[in-house]
Amino acid sequence: MSQNIKNMTPKEIVAELDKYIIGQDEAKKSVAIALRNRYRRSLLDEKMREEVTPKNILMMGPTGVGKTEIARRLAKIMDAPFVKVEATKFTEVGYVGRDVDSMIRDLVEASVRLTKQSKLNEKYDIAEKLAEDKIVEAIIPDPTPAASQNNILGNIFGNAGYKSQKQEYEEKQRAEAQNSPDYQEIHMAREQVRVQLREGKLEDQLIEIEVPDNPNMNALDMQNEGASIVIGNIFDNMMPKKTKRRKVTVKEARSILREQEAANLIDMDQVVDEALKNAEQNGIVFIDEIDKIASGNSMRSGADVSREGVQRDILPIVEGSVVNTKHGPVKTDHMLFIGAGAFHVSKPSDMIPELQGRFPITVNLKNLDKEDFKKILTVPQNAIIKQQKALLETEGVSVEFTDDAIDEIAGMAYFMNEEKENIGARRLHTILETLLEDISFNLPDPDITEITIAREDVIEKFKEEVKATDVDKYIL
Repeated sequence: MSQNIKNMTPKEIVAELDKYIIGQDEAKKSVAIALRNRYRRSLLDEKMREEVTPKNILMMGPTGVGKTEIARRLAKIMDAPFVKVEATKFTEVGYVGRDVDSMIRDLVEASVRLTKQSKLNEKYDIAEKLAEDKIVEAIIPDPTPAASQNNILGNIFGNAGYKSQKQEYEEKQRAEAQNSPDYQEIHMAREQVRVQLREGKLEDQLIEIEVPDNPNMNALDMQNEGASIVIGNIFDNMMPKKTKRRKVTVKEARSILREQEAANLIDMDQVVDEALKNAEQNGIVFIDEIDKIASGNSMRSGADVSREGVQRDILPIVEGSVVNTKHGPVKTDHMLFIGAGAFHVSKPSDMIPELQGRFPITVNLKNLDKEDFKKILTVPQNAIIKQQKALLETEGVSVEFTDDAIDEIAGMAYFMNEEKENIGARRLHTILETLLEDISFNLPDPDITEITIAREDVIEKFKEEVKATDVDKYIL
């Protein structure tokens, strides 16, 4: 991001979204205002700030028109914790909304990752220097092995101001070694190695470094109805950290050691505290397929009852409640919830009134037409055609699409969406993959360096499919 989110007006937020998403101006406007209101709320005094809650958004529109992409890009712009959940997940047999809290636990995990990475980024400069020192020591080891033991003993006794006889003896040995000619030679050799390292001359040299030995057991989580017991953490606190020796290249060692040193420099308690606050104040929960838990039938039975049960389970989280996570309790009062669904069969009014009231802003996303498809193919920063060109360039092939070909692809996508299932912009991926299938299969080929795709190539590739669709119209 070129500028801080706090300085971005709603218009600038929409302009940022326009780089990635075509059309859907109404939806972009709503989310931009919701985002700016977050900033406005942060400027209020504490009493008023607690009273102002986010205005949750309900997006309605068919699949593939940009609902998820808008929410995801919004989170990236804001650098906020973001999680996407499918509402239908909570309607599974034997599940029925039992663990809707999991969406908040997932959000907290996302927030911890985000905050930790932010803190690591701040420490990388110092960590680079520490990593360099360790690499130099690995290439030219210290002549006094007592030095490493000395550090361990120092950690144990140093704070108490007490030195054992063994420690004093080792310090004396080390002082004598440092004054010896051998030590001076090693010092000079290390400086030469350091210069070579910075010039990138030793990148492929193998060295042996110590890395943490983390068995997979440590990742074991036991979660039961919101109570979270992390067995790995309990054992971690009881047992000393295990390490193992590993041979890697200098290039790999630099990356591994930089991460290790940066991790040692950050305070995880502070990271968790900030992450919880960030999740509470800036978290975004995107609930997809929310229309699938709404039912329009007045006579409810079976699955419909289950769906309404899920709505009632989701309601307290959207309203504002406290959820227990393994990092501590989290309040959901000020999280932004964005619901999305096609609402083909049901409509927002089929949701229970309490849940409807928690999504005060309703936005309709329109179907994509041929002009939208043309823009999606070429305009965004990561446009589909740019992606395909970049992929084939890795094989040494330059691919060009004529304007006629792009027009035909857009027209074909619109036609297929109208005649078959409407899958929105995803149809473009289907067409391009089919169009370039044979070309991709035959690469790499030293005889092929340039390919131009014209309208005729598109028509030829899809003539059978179009013909079959036309025939289907007349079959009763």
